[in-house]
Amino acid sequence: MYTIDAIVRLTTQLARLPGVGQKTAQRLAYHILDMPASQAQELAAAITTAREKVVDCPICGTYTDVTPCPICADESRDGSVLCVVCDARDVLAMERTREFNGRYHVLHGVLSPVDGVGPNDIRINELVERVKAGGVKEVIIATNPDVEGEATASYIARLLKPMGVTCSRIAHGIPIGGNLEYTDEVTLAKAMEGRRPIL
Repeated sequence: MYTIDAIVRLTTQLARLPGVGQKTAQRLAYHILDMPASQAQELAAAITTAREKVVDCPICGTYTDVTPCPICADESRDGSVLCVVCDARDVLAMERTREFNGRYHVLHGVLSPVDGVGPNDIRINELVERVKAGGVKEVIIATNPDVEGEATASYIARLLKPMGVTCSRIAHGIPIGGNLEYTDEVTLAKAMEGRRPIL
């Protein structure tokens, strides 16, 4: 069978991206090869630069290229309300609603005993420390409404309630099994408005 190693390698790497199957990866690889060399170099440089310069904010854990991130540095935001999300993409999804003016805490995952992910594997201890430091009155838990997200929300609520903090959960305007990243702004805004305490 006729193959070109460089194309096979490029296709293999592209197929590692989420949602990209073998055929799509091959189509993308040929598209890249058809680009002018300058565009292909710009794409490669953008990937390299993003990987080198984007880091986790030391306060909230979202992706940033400045420290702290612009949200944590914004004095006009309400520091007494924290919105807890699974990953940095969820921060962007929440910001698109323009309904939340507090600060964030990114867990970088959810509890999943089946996958060996426990409380020490995600940023729960950092959340507890932020609450202990004072000033936080409400923690809105905006994890995905799936089994792992619900388990993570319940665990966090049990940890934080003895500290005198109100824990609420975003309303389930988001479909069960859905992801914040793919939810439209109106649904997310309604979910934030209809948040409820965790019992």
